[in-house]
Order: sequence, then C-alpha cells, then structure tokens
Amino acid sequence: MSMKNLQIATVGGGCFWCTEAVFEEVKGVESVISGYSGGKVPGRPTYREICSGLTGHAEVVKITFDANVISYEDILVIFMTTHDPTTLNRQGADRGTQYRSVIYYHNDTQKEIAEQVVKALATYYDNPIVTEISEAPIFYDAEKEHQDFYKSNPEYGYCSFVIDPKLAKLRELHSDKLKTTA
Repeated sequence: MSMKNLQIATVGGGCFWCTEAVFEEVKGVESVISGYSGGKVPGRPTYREICSGLTGHAEVVKITFDANVISYEDILVIFMTTHDPTTLNRQGADRGTQYRSVIYYHNDTQKEIAEQVVKALATYYDNPIVTEISEAPIFYDAEKEHQDFYKSNPEYGYCSFVIDPKLAKLRELHSDKLKTTA
C-alpha cells in the first residue's frame, strides 16, 4: 500500500457551508474544515463578527487531500466550476467581502497552479474572473455548528435552495472525481 501524500488547499467561494459540502464528496479529500481567513482584525473572529463584514475575513474551507489520489489542480478546477468566480464579494444572495472568491496558496507551486487554472478557465466565463489569489494567512476554525453543516441539516432551506444545486453541478461536471458510496 502506498503512503499518502497529504496536502492542504484553502479556498473560499461564498458561504463555507456550500464549499464544504462540495469537497466532502470528492475522492482523495481526507477532511474539510470550515473557517475564516484573510482578516485585518487581530484574534479569533466569531461568525457574528465575520457576518458584519468589518473584520475583512473570508468564509473559507481548509481541505486536506491526498495528492496521490487528486491533484491540487483538480481541486481548484472543481472549486472554480462549482461557484461563480466572476462576482465580486458575492455568491447569489450572499453579499459582502466575507463571501469573496479566494484561493489562498500555501507555497509557490500552489500559487503558480492557481494562476494557471484561473487563466485557463477564464475563457469559459462571460465575465472576468475576480478570484483573489493570495498567500495563505492564519486559518481559524469556524464554530462547531458550522462544521458538516449540510450533512447535519440537509432539510434546511438554504441547503435545499443553494447547496443542492451546487452538488448537482459537481456531480454533472466532475463525476469521475467523486467518492463512491456503498
């Protein structure tokens, strides 16, 4: 049996509940943690503070993945095609800097791959991609009630109206990258 090659990807594409639900279905993903990054206010932020839009943090997910199973490039392609990377500080009805599209890279290789993926996908969108690409700042885990939100609350209205369509898009575009369920 081969050794795992665990790596970290940190991305934000609007509400972290959506992005977390998407990546929990991806083959090679070991864990997905919802959290906050990129703020200008010191200390651990709370969800309420983030929602004010005043801290500068984005809702993000920290994805631990096995690079022997799925590449960082594939992680980013899935990310970029399951949210709208052309809307500044907005995903659907969610508005504010906390909902910005962002890729936080953890090394120079990730930065180069992120730039290449964004450039390659730009021709698929009618509007310019506004996804921020920045060095990964401190990551703060979100509160417990935000972890595995979709799994815990599949009947919640937001899940039905916002997350379910993103999961359908994931399954349509990336069926070969999904975990199999027994």
